[in-house]
Amino acid sequence: MKERIIPLTGIHNFRDYGGYATAEGGRVKKNVLFRSGQHRDATPDDLQRVGDLGLATVIDLRSDAERALYPCPRPDNHAAELVFAPGNTLGADSHVDAARGVTTATEAHAAMVELYRKMPFRPVLVNTYRLFFEKLASGNGPSLVHCLAGKDRTGVAVALVHHQLGVHHDDIVEDYLLTNVAGDVERRIAAGADSVRANFGKDMEDDAVRTIMSVNGAFLDSALEAIGDIDTYCETVLGVTPQQRDALRQHLVD
Repeated sequence: MKERIIPLTGIHNFRDYGGYATAEGGRVKKNVLFRSGQHRDATPDDLQRVGDLGLATVIDLRSDAERALYPCPRPDNHAAELVFAPGNTLGADSHVDAARGVTTATEAHAAMVELYRKMPFRPVLVNTYRLFFEKLASGNGPSLVHCLAGKDRTGVAVALVHHQLGVHHDDIVEDYLLTNVAGDVERRIAAGADSVRANFGKDMEDDAVRTIMSVNGAFLDSALEAIGDIDTYCETVLGVTPQQRDALRQHLVD
């Protein structure tokens, strides 16, 4: 776990999601697949560390409004292609709508399960996921995928990539759950608490805030159950052809 996590001050949940064994006996390459939250509060040292990764592509899963509210500074040597589908990747079933009126942790958990059930079918997010797979299949070099917190939209995206690469479901879930222990978790939750309460209600209990700012296996299960057969979803919804899947494995698996 420690090898995966890149400790940064102002960018939360930054980590390498390579290194997992695949069903065909290979291993997902390290140092080419990265994920994180937004970068608005990145320090100069953070940006230097990100710049040293040599990113070729940055896939931004945020909505247009989020990009405007949380502009991401980039390293001085930044040459990566920025990829996103314009529009609202939050869809009509955003966190705000899902958690409206939520007060307790139990209510928050149920709201997040419902949020994940709808997430894989948000039109603009689907369009960005399609671009994500196209860029990975092109084999241009190291990539970073991120949303706002780097846990929900990013978590589903990474799970889908892992599946296409042949990573076992248990490892897919393990990587997803690393959000709960990656970096300074308490600082990340505290940083988001004011925003969560501003959006969802000032009376939200602390445990409810923590539930919304964390991940849970039941959340990912909800998305995957809604997707059904993942290969069929990737092919019919995201346009991942068998040729693209082969290219993904060729470029990203040793």
